[in-house]
Amino acid sequence: MSNHLSKQFDLELESIRTRILQMGGLVERQLMAAIDAFSTGNVEEMQRVIRSDREVDAYEVDIDEECTLLIARRQPTARDLRLVMAISRIVTDLERSGDKAAKIANKSRKLQRAGIQRIPRLSDLHHCGRLVTDMLRGALDALARMDVDAAREVIHADKEIDAAFNAVIRQLVTYMMEDPRTITEALDIIWIAKAIERVGDHATNIAENVIYTVSGVDVRHTGAAARKAETP
Repeated sequence: MSNHLSKQFDLELESIRTRILQMGGLVERQLMAAIDAFSTGNVEEMQRVIRSDREVDAYEVDIDEECTLLIARRQPTARDLRLVMAISRIVTDLERSGDKAAKIANKSRKLQRAGIQRIPRLSDLHHCGRLVTDMLRGALDALARMDVDAAREVIHADKEIDAAFNAVIRQLVTYMMEDPRTITEALDIIWIAKAIERVGDHATNIAENVIYTVSGVDVRHTGAAARKAETP
């Protein structure tokens, strides 16, 4: 590849990286807003989150098209090809995270419109949401800097999310056992908690793709030992 074409390729690749980080920033804001709106009962904020899902979808379509065109035009190899492939997967994880945020907002709106709140908006659930938001931000930062160590930290943080999620479930089960009238509301909140926990899984996927891009090692489904392997 000539120097001119190489520089043009680098510019196109950097443009895609910028777009995916913009998409990630939008999803992060969307998730934070959905979690805060659940806690405060702000219906207008819930509706804004639901509407913003269309913007996330538009990012997904545009970036996927850019990746396809880049591969067709430049035929990247080695690390560049790994990056394009990883970006394609990361876009899917971000779109699904944005979808979860919109569904959290939609479920929260349903709870608010029901008008009966027998279960207080659990501080543990808000804490879990904040942890997941931080995890997503960390995964995007690792992507921006191509930082394997930062990506590993994100992966290890998933255990804390699981612990926070389990604490929320225990609280809700207690409410349902003590007062059967809370069952419907508790089940909706469990659904919200599960959606938050799933975003943590998507953040883990993003971090794993950063490791794959930098090292060429696919650490999905291989356990912590492989993730700790030294980067070539």
